[in-house]
Amino acid sequence: MAVEELQSIIKRCQILEEQDFKEEDFGLFQLAGQRCIDEGHIDQLLEVIQNEKNKVIIKNMGWNLIGPVVRCLLWNNKEDDKRKYFLMLDLLVKLCNPKELLLGLLELIEEPSGKQISQIILLLLQPLQTVIQKLHSNKSYSVGLALSTIWSQLSLLPVPYSKEQIQTDDYGLCLCCKALIEFTKPFVKEVTDDKENSLENQRLKDELLKFCFKSLKCPLLTAQFLEQSEEAENDPLRSFASEIIGRGPLASRLWPIPPAGPVLIGPRSGQPAGQPPTVFSSRQGFLSAIGYPFPKMIFNHGKKKKTWDYLEFEEEEDKQLADALASLAYLVFVQGISIDQLPMVLSPSYLLQFNMGHIEVFLQRTEESVFSKGLDLLENSLLRMEDNSLLHQYLEIKSFLTVPQGLVKVMTLCPDETLRKKGLAMLQLYINKLDSQGKYTLFRCLLNTSNHSGVEAFIIQNIKNQIDMSLKRTHNNKWFTGPQLISLLDLVLFLPEGAETDLLQNSDRIMASLNLLRYLVIKDNENDNQTGLWTELGKIENNFLKPLHTGLNMSKAHYEAEIKNSQENSQEVQRSKDFCSVTVGGEEMPNMPPEMQLKVLHSALFTFDLIESVLARVEELIEIKTKSTSEENTGIK
Repeated sequence: MAVEELQSIIKRCQILEEQDFKEEDFGLFQLAGQRCIDEGHIDQLLEVIQNEKNKVIIKNMGWNLIGPVVRCLLWNNKEDDKRKYFLMLDLLVKLCNPKELLLGLLELIEEPSGKQISQIILLLLQPLQTVIQKLHSNKSYSVGLALSTIWSQLSLLPVPYSKEQIQTDDYGLCLCCKALIEFTKPFVKEVTDDKENSLENQRLKDELLKFCFKSLKCPLLTAQFLEQSEEAENDPLRSFASEIIGRGPLASRLWPIPPAGPVLIGPRSGQPAGQPPTVFSSRQGFLSAIGYPFPKMIFNHGKKKKTWDYLEFEEEEDKQLADALASLAYLVFVQGISIDQLPMVLSPSYLLQFNMGHIEVFLQRTEESVFSKGLDLLENSLLRMEDNSLLHQYLEIKSFLTVPQGLVKVMTLCPDETLRKKGLAMLQLYINKLDSQGKYTLFRCLLNTSNHSGVEAFIIQNIKNQIDMSLKRTHNNKWFTGPQLISLLDLVLFLPEGAETDLLQNSDRIMASLNLLRYLVIKDNENDNQTGLWTELGKIENNFLKPLHTGLNMSKAHYEAEIKNSQENSQEVQRSKDFCSVTVGGEEMPNMPPEMQLKVLHSALFTFDLIESVLARVEELIEIKTKSTSEENTGIK
């Protein structure tokens, strides 16, 4: 019945001119063709499509059969039927109106979700490429529309992050990336072959550039790469990145760091006059092939004069360009992809300055796979520098302060212990590279902004180390002795809320401050007063030591009372329920067994006893030093 209906429509349309086809004819043809497919009349439908007399009809109406044919290819497992459906798809791609086909294919790509996304993309990329190549006008728009549609779907797929996930490729993302490169190559070649650089060619370049940006952001921004060099050769996501950037030398995860000093990033490759322009090759990469070599891209990012000429890219900058260029910097400097394309000698401080903006972008993200790349890029940049060589003037650049603040967030908020420890190591490495004034400035900044007792204790320990080095030098460092140091100590030797300060929450900071004060009392004699401590001792006692005494007495009394109440009530609570609650510092502790609550309260008391013992030792040392100095002065008189 379906075949007869189709033949009836074909006979009626054969006698009509192309412009006389009605909307009703399109609908009837699609319905009859769909029924033929549903009822298994594949051979009869193929005969209709292959019949030369039906050429005009198929050209105008055949694209309506693309959807049913594609769905059969996806769900029909019979090999003989599949062969016929593939033949039918090839014929429709060859015979149908390419504009209509383009829209039909893209609609099919947009439909699926989950694992079906990769299946339909892999099936339709080749037909889509053929259709676009048949278009002779406004091809750039068609390429851009196709790449944007495909990328939007691929961005929905989870990015594999382990070796096992990359190898299994359950969602087909890696296969799609490889196929997408092959899909794009003819259009890249078309750009490089056009010597006239027409307006249409420039528009095609722009669409390809957008595709490169989007690919650098997704999947490459979050992608994890295989570490061993022999495995890296078979890493599909790394290969995808190499096709976009260029096929440089294979590198391990962390590109080897040359000794500190001027860095030769690549060969000095001057191009002789009259040398013919470079042609596109697989080693060259898409960016270079379309006229945007990656050194030009990343080194011009953030400058007033943009690398591109069209206003649309100004909008792109805010949306995703920062992520894309940060990803590009990581791939080049850490993964070492095409790093040999940088034909210049760059100082380590310039490389750090350049990369700091990208590191800032990484650390602002919440995905562990992303901000871990920021840590790797920072390490790569810092290891090129000598200690104490980073001038304090660099801290006037916003990213040089926001990056260490980002490291603090990693250290305190990241759930992964390995990344927290690396964040701490990177902050220490960064501190080591700064000159004395730079360290001083950074310490002040972090003491004012970190709002975390453990981080403040870490900074105070670094201050102590700098004071120690200053006192051991023949020429004192003015930033960690005298008036400058006193200004810094004002941020260290005080309690934020006086005697009311939560001593338990601030215990790390308080212990570090007391240890610093103990060190200063021991190392700096009152007569020398290199640090200025003895001049400011009265203020330190009023702002720090006395309030700390009062706070300790209040805190110990409070916790001792809570322990007494908990012990008195524990038996009664145990009879009625298994959990009890205790209020400490105005906040109710989480429900836990009475034994556990007592353990927590005793631990707090132990902390207060520890602080009190160090405080007593500091006051004892001050008394001894003051008395000794007084006796010496009396003896001199």
